[in-house]
Amino acid sequence: MQNAKKNNDDFEQIGNILGNILNKFRMELGFETENISGIWKNIVGEAIYKNTKPAGFKGQTLLVNVSGSVWMQELQYYKKDIISKLNNEFGKEMVRDIKFKIGAI
Repeated sequence: MQNAKKNNDDFEQIGNILGNILNKFRMELGFETENISGIWKNIVGEAIYKNTKPAGFKGQTLLVNVSGSVWMQELQYYKKDIISKLNNEFGKEMVRDIKFKIGAI
């Protein structure tokens, strides 16, 4: 009966497996939030930089925290330009959309 039971060390939590797969996928495509954060100020300028922070990716959608609803509204007008600048900087289409949400800066 002992042989039929697997040791718990042989199992890995599904969250860890999925996290590793997603991280590998993002690294292969260059989807690292750190890369975006490193150039964010140059892409958006000082005023927007002070009120926003790239928070992560969901597919090819960049999630960006903003300091308030006024900034969230204002950034809708700049979304296409920001996407274009980001993709030009990386030399490939990394970002197809940006979702702004109020969050920690």
